Amino acid sequence: MDWLGWFKPWEFSPVLVACFIVSAWLFVRGQRVHAVSRTRQTFFWLGWVMLYLSMHTLLDYYAERMFFIHRVQHLVLHHLGPLVIMAAYPGSVMRAGLPLSWRVRLHRFNQTTAGRALISVFTNPIIVPTLFVFLVVIWLVPSVQFYSMLDWRLYRLMNWSVVITGFMYWNLILDRRPNPPAAMTPGGRVISPILTMAPQMVAGAIIAFTERDLYPLFDLCGRAIAMSPQTDQMIGGLTMWIPAAMTEVIGLLVALRTLMRLSAKGRWGSPKPRVLKPGRTAQGIKP
Repeated sequence: MDWLGWFKPWEFSPVLVACFIVSAWLFVRGQRVHAVSRTRQTFFWLGWVMLYLSMHTLLDYYAERMFFIHRVQHLVLHHLGPLVIMAAYPGSVMRAGLPLSWRVRLHRFNQTTAGRALISVFTNPIIVPTLFVFLVVIWLVPSVQFYSMLDWRLYRLMNWSVVITGFMYWNLILDRRPNPPAAMTPGGRVISPILTMAPQMVAGAIIAFTERDLYPLFDLCGRAIAMSPQTDQMIGGLTMWIPAAMTEVIGLLVALRTLMRLSAKGRWGSPKPRVLKPGRTAQGIKP
């Protein structure tokens, strides 16, 4: 078997390659400024490789012709890959990897009304989890799935949408800071995976136990592996039901650990105002 052939892209995407090269370049440059532990480096590169293998290798060919492989691909794109990368907390590292002039421009843009609005949307504790679930379920609607698998533009939109919302969501859940400055409260980070997990588990169970073929498209395109539509559909539903849920449980446990750490340090919630001793000002000098 030609193992190297598995690493050849089924459909070459220069934009995708550029994104991976730029992200790797920024992370490497940023390590010269910030001390990044071996664990964080391992998480970043592991997630980086997982996303690349899922999006730009021969696996993409099989994902277009087997429903359960398509669900495994999205498990990595939406859950596992972004979770592992965000566990490396790469934001400050990659920002430090930008050239100085770009960092200045980025800082200035973040202070503008448009920049603040963009940050507010991308870190909104209601919008982000909603999109995280919606963009998993909507692509599984049989009619939507049919057209998204046949039209390459919709297919790429589908893959990019789940990757981006995956990064947005795990950025909120894995945040180690109190609220504020974090966008979501420590308690919300624990509860959110439970709320987002439930509809995905229900959708996975429905797909797994439905006896009729919900996605005849894969027969139309020709299944890459000799397997009945019911078996393919059942494995795909179980993949969405169990492994995806377990990934969210991992995120929940990390968030729970953060909550316990902040609670032990008395940093859960808004900082308490400083109580001054009688007869002293804020500078500690008697009036």
